[in-house]
Amino acid sequence: MRVLIAGFQHETNTFAPSKASYEDFLRGGAFPAMLRGSDLLAMRDINIPLGGFIRAMTDAELVPVLWAGATPAAHVTREAFENIAGEIVRAASTRNFDAIYLDLHGAMVCEHLDDGEGELLNRLRAVVGPHIPIVASLDLHANVTEKMLTRADGLVAYRTYPHVDMAETGTRAAFLLRRILQRGNALYRSSRQIPFLLPLNGMCTLVEPARDIYEAMAAAESQHGLSLSFAMGFPAADFPECGPMVWGYGDSEAVEQQVARLADQIISREAQWAVPLLEPEDAVRTAMKISANASRPVVIADTQDNPGGGGDSDTTGMLRALLACGAQNAALGLMVDPAAAAAAHAAGPGADIILGLGGHSRVAGDAPFESTFRVEQLCDGRCQYGGPMMHGKWSDLGPSARLSVGGVQIVVTTHKDQMLDRNLYRMAGIEPEAMKILVNKSSVHFRADFEPIAEAILVAKAPGPLLADPAEYPWTRLRKGLRLRPLGPAFGG
Repeated sequence: MRVLIAGFQHETNTFAPSKASYEDFLRGGAFPAMLRGSDLLAMRDINIPLGGFIRAMTDAELVPVLWAGATPAAHVTREAFENIAGEIVRAASTRNFDAIYLDLHGAMVCEHLDDGEGELLNRLRAVVGPHIPIVASLDLHANVTEKMLTRADGLVAYRTYPHVDMAETGTRAAFLLRRILQRGNALYRSSRQIPFLLPLNGMCTLVEPARDIYEAMAAAESQHGLSLSFAMGFPAADFPECGPMVWGYGDSEAVEQQVARLADQIISREAQWAVPLLEPEDAVRTAMKISANASRPVVIADTQDNPGGGGDSDTTGMLRALLACGAQNAALGLMVDPAAAAAAHAAGPGADIILGLGGHSRVAGDAPFESTFRVEQLCDGRCQYGGPMMHGKWSDLGPSARLSVGGVQIVVTTHKDQMLDRNLYRMAGIEPEAMKILVNKSSVHFRADFEPIAEAILVAKAPGPLLADPAEYPWTRLRKGLRLRPLGPAFGG
């Protein structure tokens, strides 16, 4: 059995300030850098879907083409999509394989296309015909479209947020592909849209209601011999098919029943998907009170500047709140500011430098923070993840520095990455376990590595481009009647 394998990952926030260029995919950022040919096989030991698929298909001959991912941002440029998708489609046009596996995200919006993944699948189907199976893995935050469902023979999504089951999802994709090949034709599919957007912070699968829903889904899948998925959607993509989706494959009667049952469970708990949010200074004061008698740090999520959702990781609201409240032994990361990192490297350790730090991404209510900072430590920005998300991945953030002001230590980098791994603090000389307060520019992913050391976790709503309440976005193109938050107003009246 010969299987063509490729990957193309992007989560698009159509309200974000910066687009995703071809160069962003070359560098990777939050993902590994772009790979071609046999180099893809080296990803077998990284916790991403492709790695799990490779390990599960040891008896197959894999035909590796290309793998590319870029840090979430605004629209993928036409150049980036056409170059990467074109390379994958040209490889598929040889048709010297028995099946295709794709490692996709499922929430890609391009300058010229609403549905990047659906268009890629459509082009692949056009060149390989109806009989070569195409199976893809998707992120839990996929906005699953009708074109994606109809052009692929099988789609499977992550079941954890933080995403610690990425490789496991690739393994489930391999199982589904084998099942399709053994059957000789596509499995019966059923799907159902959920009628409201879910806020990102409410999607965490470590807590209810998501934890219960995914446990029930896995039990039903095992009991009835089905493949079931629930993608909670990415609620920052302004196009008609944005939103959560439940789908499954298997025996027609069973899959219809279980997809409907799962969707009804999700809808019946609509009110529980909302999450309380704190204003920045309220979050800091609460953290200071808790940490006063604690031996572990309090972690505050700066959720609206999460680079994993399209933020530029440079807003200053939480830094201002820490200093206004007089917080001590606090750390913030990552603050992306290439000019500040360069100034720190030019000045050297121990120097005092005057900067307008951060605040360059044109977010309403935000601005650079003007102050004198002490350069505490310099580093090259290279870091290997040690936590459960993408364990073993190397991140190259460019020239980086640890700056201090008042009682706050700040990890300043040249390039973006989400603060989801403790080693991103350690590379700049901060031991996260020794701090009283940690402010992480992340929404939920940080919990995988930080929850084990946290006395408490708070979610703060400082200005940023990734709005914690999806009803606050200036939507223009959603499907009519979709509720903009749990129990919230409907789009279009």
